[in-house]
Amino acid sequence: MHFYHQSSTVILRTYMIRQVATTTALVLGFLVIMLLGGRLIRYFGIAAEGGLDVGVLWTLIGYNLPYFLELIFPLSFFIGLMLVFGRLYADHEMAVLNAGGISRGAVSRRILPLVVVVFVMQGFITLIGKPWGVAKATNIWQEQSVVEIFDLIRTKEFISSGDYHLYVGEVGDEREFLKDVIVIQMNDNKQAEHANTPTTQTAIEQGDPLHADNLDTSKIPSELLSNKDTIILAKSATQVPTATHDGSVVLDLHEGRRYEVDTASRQYSQVGFGRYRIHLTGKSENQGRPMKIEGIATSELLGVRGVQGEITLKNSTFSPQQVRAELGYRLSLPFLMIIAVLLATPLATVRPRQGRWLKLIPAMFIFVANVLILISLKESIAKGKIGVYIYPVALVLFIAFALYLNYHDRIVAQLRRNRISRQSHQQSGQGAS
Repeated sequence: MHFYHQSSTVILRTYMIRQVATTTALVLGFLVIMLLGGRLIRYFGIAAEGGLDVGVLWTLIGYNLPYFLELIFPLSFFIGLMLVFGRLYADHEMAVLNAGGISRGAVSRRILPLVVVVFVMQGFITLIGKPWGVAKATNIWQEQSVVEIFDLIRTKEFISSGDYHLYVGEVGDEREFLKDVIVIQMNDNKQAEHANTPTTQTAIEQGDPLHADNLDTSKIPSELLSNKDTIILAKSATQVPTATHDGSVVLDLHEGRRYEVDTASRQYSQVGFGRYRIHLTGKSENQGRPMKIEGIATSELLGVRGVQGEITLKNSTFSPQQVRAELGYRLSLPFLMIIAVLLATPLATVRPRQGRWLKLIPAMFIFVANVLILISLKESIAKGKIGVYIYPVALVLFIAFALYLNYHDRIVAQLRRNRISRQSHQQSGQGAS
């Protein structure tokens, strides 16, 4: 008899784990395709406008996958649980189990090994996978700003990025050089101004100051010009290979002139050159992106927990509140897997005639509300409005609410029995008197 009971327990556990795992995988695949499809369409639009190399599209999608999985995975697991438990009720399987002495809570406990696995997977995604993916994706955007400049260029149009505007009249057949080049360098960027020192000048001419109005600017849109700009004209340009991945590109300009405008007098000085090397940095709003805190490794965030004042990580500055908010958020998300099981067990309860879909949408709203609360807490902590202690408080309240739903019927029945018992005692006391 004991052997039979043990065997049936193993069969039920295997059956439930297989059903929940399969359903979760299907839901996860569907949601990933939907979200990544939208993101892919957006990237194709950027690529069509010349802002992104088509060759890195799928790489960029792959790096963004952990970012999406961070929230999609818990939701998929919850939906999978709801569908499986709902089917058990709709197909009368739960009634058979209950008749055999197995409660809905006992059925949920059968999938405990799966819960442990998804908990660990969620922790890996949140603590390791997402920061790594976000960092890699950000690096690609930084590199794409200018490193692949020959691929992004559109002839006879200005492209802008960071501290420069670039115009190219013609691109060589093998894309090995540029012709009829105009570079507008904004001189308020001191780093770029320093980098634009000529390396070799086979011919140098310094004439008397001339009026800037005499400079032929017919090809340059008026909105790109200001009194602080340096204008460089060259017959051709070639890209210089570099080993850096800081979002910059080095160009050698050949046979041209460099014009510097005096802000007060609207006069310019000119310098002729045979070869002129410039460093262009890409820090535009859409391409050269600073590293977000989501892209900082968890180990690095743990290493600066006790630091006071602003913290610089990967050339980006964060406040201590932002670090604490991000750490607490990452450590809290894996517990959504436990909350998912506790919520799905009572919320999936339906009568056979009601169907398995009746409570799915309301249950999803409840689960998503828990996720949104964690996100809002992260933002509030990052702004210093509340302390990081609110994370464990919120998780305890979520679990307490889920447990209340599980034991609601039992609690109500116990309260009813207590009330009936008190009434009986009172009536007995009155009868004895």
